[in-house]
Amino acid sequence: MGKILLFGGTFNPIHKGHTRAVEIMDNELDFDKIIIMPSKIPPHKIAKNLASEQHRLEMCRLAFSENEKAEISDFEITRNNVSYSYYTVKYLKECYPEDDICMAVGSDMLLTFDKWYKFDSILKMCSLVCVSREDGDENELLEKAEYLSKWGKAYVLKAEAFEISSTQIREMLQNNEDTSCYLDESVVKYIRENNVYVGDDCAL
Repeated sequence: MGKILLFGGTFNPIHKGHTRAVEIMDNELDFDKIIIMPSKIPPHKIAKNLASEQHRLEMCRLAFSENEKAEISDFEITRNNVSYSYYTVKYLKECYPEDDICMAVGSDMLLTFDKWYKFDSILKMCSLVCVSREDGDENELLEKAEYLSKWGKAYVLKAEAFEISSTQIREMLQNNEDTSCYLDESVVKYIRENNVYVGDDCAL
């Protein structure tokens, strides 16, 4: 029996905060496989500065190229339906019926997890792993994890806050500012060479 981490997100772009979170989770829980899964954005949510699905997939591949446990999945991107986490976890559980699955969630997502579609069914199939992104929110997260324990397991891991967002990084890229502190070198190169985040609408 193995242990699998599902790490999903928009990844627009994927940055060192994401890769650091994966490293923290893996160090604490020692996963056998880490599935990085860019999310599909429904048409009504497409906004300015959204990189195409293919760009986001490729940036994930580059960012995790040296992580032997990491596998990049296009499952949500290639689905025609809305990508509810319930269906993603159900799919993974069908693929890996004997393995323990953990799903990474952000602090804000953990605090509202009981509002998610079929959240109770998700917790029967997988555990949650949360790395706090804000200083001082640990007690609130632990209380929520305790509440969710009625249905399943939620881990809350300590970490220093990563003081940057994808939105800020995109603004820096458009202003030709140095983003090497926040993005992997190969991701920066890919963005520059492919003119990602250039112009008003980046959903190419």
